[in-house]
Amino acid sequence: MIPRVHVVTDDEILARPDFESCARELCEHLEIRKSANGDAVGASLAFHIRGPRTMGRTLIRLARTLLEPAAASGITLLVNDRLDIALAVGAAGVHLGTRSIPPSEARRLLGADRLLGVSVHSANGAVEAAESGADYLFVGTLFETHSHPEADPTGLELMGSVASRVALPLVGIGGVTPERAAEVLASGGHGVAAIRGIWDAPSPPDAVQAYLDAVEAADPKAPVDPEAGGKPGEPGDPEGPSNPGEPSDI
Repeated sequence: MIPRVHVVTDDEILARPDFESCARELCEHLEIRKSANGDAVGASLAFHIRGPRTMGRTLIRLARTLLEPAAASGITLLVNDRLDIALAVGAAGVHLGTRSIPPSEARRLLGADRLLGVSVHSANGAVEAAESGADYLFVGTLFETHSHPEADPTGLELMGSVASRVALPLVGIGGVTPERAAEVLASGGHGVAAIRGIWDAPSPPDAVQAYLDAVEAADPKAPVDPEAGGKPGEPGDPEGPSNPGEPSDI
């Protein structure tokens, strides 16, 4: 099963002096938390290493640093855009934006056992991604967000439109708060993703827990699955990003 809460980074967040310690704290927090049946809560979470302008060698170092604590807490570690880095560190998979390599090529290189996520902004794009081998889709931008101020929010109509066309798990992104989780799921979403809602919170671990609780409360008949995580994770040009100076979308 695909994790239902996705924590995503950006260049500014990765550059923060306390990012590594904060990310480790988040992993450790989830490692000691248990769900109602005693399983690790972290299994319901995906952690995306995303930095469109961040140097490849920095991304690979951060991914390797977080691989062990993520695994200990059951978190699915994914790398965004950089398939080379995902393969090099043994991440659980890769997530692609519209500027990334085609999903079909990524699937060929990933093989069948690693996760492939794709960001989509239309129902037609969702169908194409599904036919190219995606395991799940990010759908957005749903609401206004500081992460992408230039993006026109689509509202929940896009989620419903995509849900009517594809059978893949859909993750709503873009201005999604814990308070909005219920309406995202009611519109056909499987889960939610956040950037600033996590990393700009006073306590990112508490913010993650709020998203996890909101998703479970919104869908009590299908609670956050402690066995979530999809295909098992295992723990480039490392000199720089694939499109220097050109951020990828999510």
